[in-house]
Amino acid sequence: MSKSLKFLSMAGLVSVAMAAQAGEVEVLHWWTSGGEAKAAAELKKIMQSKGHTWKDFAVAGGAGDNAMTVLKSRVVSGNPPAAAQIKGPSIQEWGDEGVLANLNDVAKAEQWDTVLPKVVADVMKYKGNYVAAPVNVHRVNWLWVNPEVLKKAGAKVPTNWNEFFDTAEKLQKAGVVPLAHGGQAWQDATVFEAVALGLGGTDFYKKAFVQLDQATLKSPKMEEVLTTYKKLKKYVDKNSPGRDWNLATAMVIQGKAGMQIMGDWAKGEFLAANKVPGKDFVCTPAPGTSNAFTFNIDSFAMFKLSGDSAKAQKDLAAAIMSPQFQEVFNLNKGSIPARLNMDMAKFDDCGKQSSKDFVATSKSGGLLPSWAHGMAMYSATQGAIQDAISQFWNTDSMTAKQAVDKIAAAAKVR
Repeated sequence: MSKSLKFLSMAGLVSVAMAAQAGEVEVLHWWTSGGEAKAAAELKKIMQSKGHTWKDFAVAGGAGDNAMTVLKSRVVSGNPPAAAQIKGPSIQEWGDEGVLANLNDVAKAEQWDTVLPKVVADVMKYKGNYVAAPVNVHRVNWLWVNPEVLKKAGAKVPTNWNEFFDTAEKLQKAGVVPLAHGGQAWQDATVFEAVALGLGGTDFYKKAFVQLDQATLKSPKMEEVLTTYKKLKKYVDKNSPGRDWNLATAMVIQGKAGMQIMGDWAKGEFLAANKVPGKDFVCTPAPGTSNAFTFNIDSFAMFKLSGDSAKAQKDLAAAIMSPQFQEVFNLNKGSIPARLNMDMAKFDDCGKQSSKDFVATSKSGGLLPSWAHGMAMYSATQGAIQDAISQFWNTDSMTAKQAVDKIAAAAKVR
């Protein structure tokens, strides 16, 4: 079995095993938090309406090694689950195993090529065939702002990096932490990604982090990006190392910090604290990235089954992509539907803005996979680049030129 068996998303796992009769759908999933549990219940309801019986199945130990072991053993023994939450290039790695199901008939009947942006549809395909269904789209390049804190400091919401540093200086003078940040490798990468996109633009981003072009990775522009990125450290508090992302979000909510660069899962923290978008907090594209959209998509790859089980599996794929499920799931998750033709009336202002930008960038070429969140490169490459960026962030003596060389070398790791 190749290394692909190691790359199951740790964010969650859904596997579905079917009984001999078209009917019983046994689902292994990790949607246990309030909003996610509601979403799972909605999917169960849709499947029951198609005549299938839903049965939950859990693996002890959470979505960790035990779940990985179960999935691996099921696939190796020739008894694969119907679906598992796998995203980005990891779908291709599972495709290389020859174990993924062809969903082209469902996709054609449901017009997936029409309702999904091409860049998203391509992620769901293996060698031109649909093998996975997207559940949602998270926008990563958001800047979250406490407008009251900025107002008191006489600062404005920044739209580019020069304005960001002006705002940060004013916040610092007012005794507020300018940038709430959690010093963990993936958070360091999330911020770096926003700086690279804001300064370099979409073409630079694609060449560097999707194509892994060595000339771009070693370019003067990359050195400028790294230099700017390191300047942010002055505006982060000393307790940042190891801090979880939601605790950084809490700093903005409580007015202890002015801004945070984080994906739209941060919105759930504001809403849970009864904060209102546009009033108590502002969601705006990260500086310089208003014409771009970096996405992180959760999706379910489907494994090869036969007979009635395959029919139930195809119903599951159709249900996941249905407007009904896409709406309910994303209202609960804080993300937006992967479909382009959705009615966003029930979504909050941040969700509506995200959807509007998602549609616009899907036409302009500004819709980009977030490499920091596993959407653009294989896991080993992503991990190596993240490590190089974190090392640069945490090592005061390392120059931007040295970091450029480390990142370029990391891009060759497979």
